[in-house]
Amino acid sequence: MIVDVSQKILIVGLGLLGGSYAKVLRRFGFHISAITLEQSSIHYAVREGIIDEGSTEPDPRMIGEADLVIFALYPHVFVEWIEKHQHLFKSGALLTDVTGVKRSIVYRIQEMLRPDVEFIAAHPMAGREVSGVENSTDKMFIGANYIVTPTEKNTPEAIRTCIELGRLLGFSNVSTLTPEEHDEMIGFLSQLTHCIAITLMTCNDKENMEKFTGDSFRDLTRIARINDLMWSELFVANKDVLLDQMNLFIDKFTELKTMLETEDVEGMRAMMRHSTERRALFDKK
Repeated sequence: MIVDVSQKILIVGLGLLGGSYAKVLRRFGFHISAITLEQSSIHYAVREGIIDEGSTEPDPRMIGEADLVIFALYPHVFVEWIEKHQHLFKSGALLTDVTGVKRSIVYRIQEMLRPDVEFIAAHPMAGREVSGVENSTDKMFIGANYIVTPTEKNTPEAIRTCIELGRLLGFSNVSTLTPEEHDEMIGFLSQLTHCIAITLMTCNDKENMEKFTGDSFRDLTRIARINDLMWSELFVANKDVLLDQMNLFIDKFTELKTMLETEDVEGMRAMMRHSTERRALFDKK
């Protein structure tokens, strides 16, 4: 199923990411429906033209008419939703997601899913320090990365469709990784960085420091404003990888600490030069 505007798209979970998906896809003329918990989110999204229709309950008609279903739910809620409601999907429907971990959900869902429905997982590497459809934006994916994580159960057509969806949404770079490769990368590039930001933000509680800080501290702790419910679940779901990455960080931090203790200026400068070279690779072109 290659994406075209005659297809109907259902978004389950109309928050920041779900709403941003809807805003972009509506620009192309897709019919967008949504299922989410808060009626206020439905009212807002319909009023603002973000979606065509919505429901706070799993509406059989909306689900049954959808050609493409995008899930923007917490991992455990996603799995439970599929268990309860997959009988409502039309035959041939394609499912995808935005979930930040893959190994713990992709194989479970593909194993339980009806044979006439396909799930192809994906992860938009984009976000903001706010939540809710009211904060969604159709500019969020510009310059961002999008990762598709197929398995042997996925058809070439589904993989192509998911890649095309990422490009349609405006992502600058679309890649494919196995669920295992994805979780290893995400453990370092996203989860460890959140751990560092949380730790930095909480290791010194001296009062009034916000009156004296510069941009360096603000830049390093931007992601410390965090959804504790979601991120604690993501950490536990990727526990083995994240612990390995935390140990790598601790080892390198200890190495720098030892250089300072021994006043190994040349060692510190060499690490700083390496850091500068590596950081240049991550600048958005």
